Amino acid sequence: MPIWEPDKECMSRDELQQFQLERLQATLNRVYRNVSFYRRRFKECDFHPENDLTELKDLQRLPFTTSLDVSDSYPYDMFAVPLREVVRVHSSSGTMTNPRVVGYTRQDLRTWSSLVARILSAGGVTQDDVIQVAFAYGLMTGGLGIHYGAERIGASVLPTSVGRTERQVKIMQDFRSTVLVSTPSYALVIADKLDEMKVDPKRLSLRYCICAGEPWTEDMRREIEERLYVKVTDNYGISEVMGPGVAGECLEQNGMHIQEDQFHAEIIDPGTGRILEPGEEGELVITTLTKEAFPVIRYRTGDLCRILTEPCPCGRTFHRIGRILRRCDDVVVIKGINIIPERIGDILEQIKGERPVYQLVAVRDGHKDQLEIRVEVTEQFFYDKMREQRTLVDGMRTKVANFIGITPRIKLVEKGSLVRQDGVVRLFVDCRNPVR
Repeated sequence: MPIWEPDKECMSRDELQQFQLERLQATLNRVYRNVSFYRRRFKECDFHPENDLTELKDLQRLPFTTSLDVSDSYPYDMFAVPLREVVRVHSSSGTMTNPRVVGYTRQDLRTWSSLVARILSAGGVTQDDVIQVAFAYGLMTGGLGIHYGAERIGASVLPTSVGRTERQVKIMQDFRSTVLVSTPSYALVIADKLDEMKVDPKRLSLRYCICAGEPWTEDMRREIEERLYVKVTDNYGISEVMGPGVAGECLEQNGMHIQEDQFHAEIIDPGTGRILEPGEEGELVITTLTKEAFPVIRYRTGDLCRILTEPCPCGRTFHRIGRILRRCDDVVVIKGINIIPERIGDILEQIKGERPVYQLVAVRDGHKDQLEIRVEVTEQFFYDKMREQRTLVDGMRTKVANFIGITPRIKLVEKGSLVRQDGVVRLFVDCRNPVR
């Protein structure tokens, strides 16, 4: 398949490292001037960007930026340009603390669409394709990020968003979609719906599936390919860095190429912060190299993976990251939504003024990820009357759904029955397939 920007994606490693260094010098100087958060951080470690960055490893002198730092800057304190220059704002769902708000200038949007065009092209997409985007549109970055990248290629875009699966299938048939963009679990939901509707996937026009947004397995990839008769590629994005387009697989399917002319990636030991060698499993840390409105320096993504440095047969010289293995923090990812278990406790406590004993459980119902919240029944938290208990449970379900954007199951369990570790209830149990 053609490479979207071969002059960038295929440059020599020496040329790329010099390119990164020059862009990093410009970015560090700009955040020092324009972002008080980073100016304070640089001063605390006696780092002067105009003098102290002479090679890429000098970046390791700087402290990490965390999701809490971004939340604490809500909404605009970490923007590096005046608000009048920001033409787009996206944010997280706010399930952690304050929402993490990210801005984009016009140039940021041009860069973003180009990066998404790269990963789509790497996944087989051309201007002759009809792309069905089954990601959410709105404040989260998934839908619009893919949308503008597909338009950049010149493909026809069907912005179907998420849900209404029978309608998705009907559109797929009538509009002759050739590419599906979705979470891997939703691709399998569509496969189930095809079976239910007795639609032969061989009679569809689908050729490729671009997947992202949640942890998944090689077994899931094989199942999608076998049931939809498509080639499936893995992709990675994170809103605080850019959104979709940070890294993406080519058709070789041997890891996601990091867009290294735009991002500097490190792998660290999540416990000590020590830099790890290529091939070692650790937390992915990313520094943006050209982002104007919202640059981030050494941002801890919370995602565990490996950097792969072996040459790829596709000809791209960018290093790759392997499949995202899991989170290294307490964040739970369900249907692409990041959730901190402790925040669910805060919501439940608001209902009766008492914090119940609870546990979040991620389960896979068929091919759908579901969140189940198990709550131990105690005198203090529940009424004796069954009707009043149902009313309370319904209120819990509604309040949590309004907060996180997905509707959980609420399951009442006996006191003392939740899984404990050293006498303490584990707040999260993942019963889905392991990543492999």
